[in-house]
Amino acid sequence: MSQVRIEIDRIDAAMVELIAERFGYVDRAWQLKMQSREGAVVPWRIQQVIDRVKQQAAEKGLPPEMVEMVGAQWRNMIGWFVQFEEEKLRQVQNETQKPGVDGA
Repeated sequence: MSQVRIEIDRIDAAMVELIAERFGYVDRAWQLKMQSREGAVVPWRIQQVIDRVKQQAAEKGLPPEMVEMVGAQWRNMIGWFVQFEEEKLRQVQNETQKPGVDGA
């Protein structure tokens, strides 16, 4: 059992590492969206990502309930990332709307 727990811990650490890596790309995405005027919420893209991970989970042979749970978890994670992007975009917008120190 201890070896199984070690492997589970290893996988958990790898998952956290991958989520952190994903966050880095989300952090870059909001900066690119500033230039393209694309908002943080892109519904077709969100659904595309969720459909893809659910398909991958099903292809790995996960039970249907687990496939749905994976989709729900991805939707939750994406929701957090979207809020992060929206806040960053809002901060930049507020900064660019402030008058300059010289009153300009």
